[in-house]
Amino acid sequence: MVKSKIRRGYRIARYIVYKETLVDSVENFWSFAGAFLGVGLIAFLQSTLSESDNLFLIGSFGASAVLIFGAIQSPLAQPRNLVGGHVISALLGVSICQLFPTIIWLTAPLAVGLSIISMQITKTLHPPGGATALIAVIGSEKIKDLGYWFVLTPVASGVCILLAVALVFNNLTPNRRYPTGRRFSKTFKWVIIPTQKIMKRMRVKRQVV
Repeated sequence: MVKSKIRRGYRIARYIVYKETLVDSVENFWSFAGAFLGVGLIAFLQSTLSESDNLFLIGSFGASAVLIFGAIQSPLAQPRNLVGGHVISALLGVSICQLFPTIIWLTAPLAVGLSIISMQITKTLHPPGGATALIAVIGSEKIKDLGYWFVLTPVASGVCILLAVALVFNNLTPNRRYPTGRRFSKTFKWVIIPTQKIMKRMRVKRQVV
């Protein structure tokens, strides 16, 4: 009896490990392509509009790209979390920096801590949001000089670019669906449905050929 349970547990564990370590080259390609285009568009804006400082390409966008292109099933990667997490955290970070501009030992932890609480309350928890709040208080003088413009650009503008790319690239194959919630899928159906139709037609053409 004990041996049979051990064997059964071993088989289940082996199956889970095997399944989790499978490499799907097609899915990996779309993850790479989406992240490349999303971050690339923001970097293009950076190189075109401001060569002196990274005012558009902030580090937290890289972390967001990992979530929305590499872990699209995660609740933390959904559009509500992506947009709300960054914007709320940016607002808090800028506000705290305005109140205590020179007390870094207070502003840094306060910005991150309050951003976490605010994201939890609003159900927009997005880990890179904490980095956005931190950038608002420890960034360069040019970033601090932006004041609340920091919330609109680079944060809101960059997030919109990432979201637009994610809505397209995360619905290009039958195995990918973004957003995962039906309610949010209906909200963005104007992007999702046309994308799925185009990919379906392409698959049919390949089969015919």
